[in-house]
Amino acid sequence: MVDLKLLEHLETYLTEHRKARFDKVLSQRTKYYTVATEDVYQLHNTSAVIRSCDVFGIQEVNIVEERNSKRIDREIAMGAQKWVDLNRYQTVNDCISDLKEKGYQIVATTPHTNDCELHEFDITKKSCFFFGRETEGLSQEVMDATDSYLKIPMVGFTESLNISVSAAIILQHVTTKLRQSNISWQLTEEDMLEKRLDWITKTIKSYDEIVDRFYSQ
Repeated sequence: MVDLKLLEHLETYLTEHRKARFDKVLSQRTKYYTVATEDVYQLHNTSAVIRSCDVFGIQEVNIVEERNSKRIDREIAMGAQKWVDLNRYQTVNDCISDLKEKGYQIVATTPHTNDCELHEFDITKKSCFFFGRETEGLSQEVMDATDSYLKIPMVGFTESLNISVSAAIILQHVTTKLRQSNISWQLTEEDMLEKRLDWITKTIKSYDEIVDRFYSQ
């Protein structure tokens, strides 16, 4: 539980503009949809996906690092990693099990399956969109666990898009549809309070000293 008195005190260190910005962004944040990347090799691709998640209001990103374990490229992510929660997994099976336990359906993004095109996607199901390796695509483990396949319609000679581009296109479409629906997609009040405190922690200089002084009074 968030200490509301502490939160109120910490907010006195924020400008009115920053507080208003937090309010606006939090009102558009969602955990109804999430994204997972599986062993993406190119560092800038994962970083760009994180940036797209922040832009379109996706609060959590799941990163599987079974083969490739690298730091997030801060320059590419443009600070988005401060505002988006990163869940990291050493195996794809651990990631899938955790997501299914949280109630997500697994959606495999692939250009090679005719199961569902983007404009036909059923937005009423809580979903995690999986994006695979640049050359190999998603692993067999993901394909076996998949509840739904999703592809972006393409009419050119090229059969696939860069994963960061695919993520941006898919997230823009599904989040727009979601916000036009009657689905309860927003963060819970407790989630909003926790995120507000987390963001304040990452914003205020000398945070620890301020908290120590608050509790010593």
